[in-house]
Amino acid sequence: MAEDSPPLGRLDHVGIAVRSIEQARTFFEGILGAKFVFERVERSGTFRFMVFDLQGFTIELLEPIAPDGFLAKFLEKRGEGVHHITLQTPDLKEKVSFLEGKGVRVVDKHLDESDFRDAFISPKSACGVLFQLSDTKPPLDTEPYWERDEE
Repeated sequence: MAEDSPPLGRLDHVGIAVRSIEQARTFFEGILGAKFVFERVERSGTFRFMVFDLQGFTIELLEPIAPDGFLAKFLEKRGEGVHHITLQTPDLKEKVSFLEGKGVRVVDKHLDESDFRDAFISPKSACGVLFQLSDTKPPLDTEPYWERDEE
């Protein structure tokens, strides 16, 4: 059994890759009862996303804009479904160093900007799941828990 580590963070949202947000939202709103929160084009301009709230559970629907972008390639290779799980991760730089020290593969690191910091745990290190870690909004869709808990 592995040694216990303190929790890395708290769930912020689950990102789901879809070919059409408009088609997908009929299921998420009409069947599941999720409520629309906001829509945004990602800063690279390669995809757009809509955020929905389902009784406190945040769902992010991701749709490619660029036909040669990573999301279009993901959909072509794997089809629609869960793309990533995002964790609110306080002290992100320190947590990334900790993970790398444990041999975890951390990729696509953006750690030096004040208004947008994230990094991803490679699926090769995480049982086939892509984890996004962040301590800023965006890419977090909800207020970080450590800021809410201070109030």
